[in-house]
Amino acid sequence: MARKKRYLTAVMADGYVKTIGPTNAPFTHFWRIVAVLQNGKTEVFWGHSASLRDAAGKRTAAAEAARQRGWTGYDFEIVELDERDDP
Repeated sequence: MARKKRYLTAVMADGYVKTIGPTNAPFTHFWRIVAVLQNGKTEVFWGHSASLRDAAGKRTAAAEAARQRGWTGYDFEIVELDERDDP
């Protein structure tokens, strides 16, 4: 039997809400990097992971990206996804 399609919602500390779905993927966490570029502008990178450990591994990648790309700073956040049957 196929897994039921569901919607996954992440609510970030600043109130930003991201909804993923419908999906039957086993995602449990959402991560976001808000990078501050040398010209003062910001760029946002985001994704979802199947575990907290996978999401936390992006923290190391973010630090490396900051060095390689010359970001003046960045914020990295992880939140647990909330599962719903409808958007």
